[in-house]
Amino acid sequence: MTDIRHSLVALIAIAVALGITACGKNETPKPTAQPPASSQAPTVQPAPAPKAAAPAVAAKPAAPPPAAADPDKALAAQVKVALERSKAVPGQQIDVTAKGGAVTLWGTVGDSTEQAKAVEAAKSVPGVKAVDNKLSIVKGS
Repeated sequence: MTDIRHSLVALIAIAVALGITACGKNETPKPTAQPPASSQAPTVQPAPAPKAAAPAVAAKPAAPPPAAADPDKALAAQVKVALERSKAVPGQQIDVTAKGGAVTLWGTVGDSTEQAKAVEAAKSVPGVKAVDNKLSIVKGS
């Protein structure tokens, strides 16, 4: 019985050793070589002889100019730039909307001084007729 047990242990040890050895060899397939390109140049067919000239085609009318940018969006963008350029105002924390020259400021500022400076900066932009101040004062913003 011991001989069978030794034989069985030896057989298992060999199987494990072969399994471990097989796992270590992970060869990747090598790419196959592409056949060389044909050295013959493609044949070029001569162009057919031109036929009678076609009548002149009237030029297409130029495309209409793109629609003018929305003036409200343009005004809001100008006010936003003015706010971001102002060193006394946290311009990135303020959103701007505009309609018919009336500008609304939304967002947060740190104190009433920043709030007043934001309104001042908005009023300084040409085209602004009124400023609706919806800014909230949040300490530390």
